[in-house]
Amino acid sequence: GTTLTISSNHWIMAWTGLEINTLAILPLIAKSHHPRAIEAATKYFLVQAAASALVLFSSMTNAWHTGQWDITQLTHPTSSVILTSAIAMKLGLVPFHFWFPEVLQGSSLLTGLLLSTAMKFPPLTLLFLTSHSLDPTLLTLMAIMSTALGGWMGLNQTQIRKILAFSSISHLGWMAIIIAFNPKLTMLNFYLYSLMTATVFLTLNTMKVTKLPSLMTAWTKTPSLNAMLLLALLSLAGLPPLTGFLPKWLIIQELTKQEMALAATIISLLSLLSLFFYLRLAYCATITLPPHTTNHIKLWH
Repeated sequence: GTTLTISSNHWIMAWTGLEINTLAILPLIAKSHHPRAIEAATKYFLVQAAASALVLFSSMTNAWHTGQWDITQLTHPTSSVILTSAIAMKLGLVPFHFWFPEVLQGSSLLTGLLLSTAMKFPPLTLLFLTSHSLDPTLLTLMAIMSTALGGWMGLNQTQIRKILAFSSISHLGWMAIIIAFNPKLTMLNFYLYSLMTATVFLTLNTMKVTKLPSLMTAWTKTPSLNAMLLLALLSLAGLPPLTGFLPKWLIIQELTKQEMALAATIISLLSLLSLFFYLRLAYCATITLPPHTTNHIKLWH
């Protein structure tokens, strides 16, 4: 599905690829037979089906007005707005973000990793291909809202999957704000984000951790993995000596070149919100034990 979408020139083929992707991930979400997993699969299916229909609708509108089915020839303004909303829905950008934390919470860690990285790639490619005809104002607005919401909503979560979902939403904000000006930076940001998120998800999967309290006792099992997790989380937060700082730096630089210093300032300040919960995760992972007695059996007992 992904290969079909990223290599196609025709809108119908791109849409087919997106549909195949959606259908392929559903059994992976619903695999555990838990009611919450089934609910997550249903939510995911409904949202993605609606978004795919919107993609098809926008390309049809464009073809109706311009006679072009070529992906790069999306010139009709209404079509490009509809497409932006459809892709935002597929990715989980604000204001279409409600499904994403719920779906991630209902899936296993490995499926969550797929949902956060591989499933974001085809829609982002479509945005990349049409980036020259997208509306920068709309994208900037969505991006700033995503970064704000990703930071604020992640603050009072104790479920690590939900925290990672909100982190994904705020990273998508960084990708969306720059795509109309320098699409290559968006792709760089996406690749580095996928790498760091994969590190976090795979580490958590090895330690069998899904909640903050169980993360606090995880250092007894795998001290070295925990140190790795600390670095990966700080890198996701975008702290300077680490890799995650690179895309943010380049994006801020590009935004100031485009005379969007205000947007750059706002989005940088909003990413401080998500820095807080990354630091809390890192703190729980490596430094502290909870002040109260835990219900978890320590592994060395």
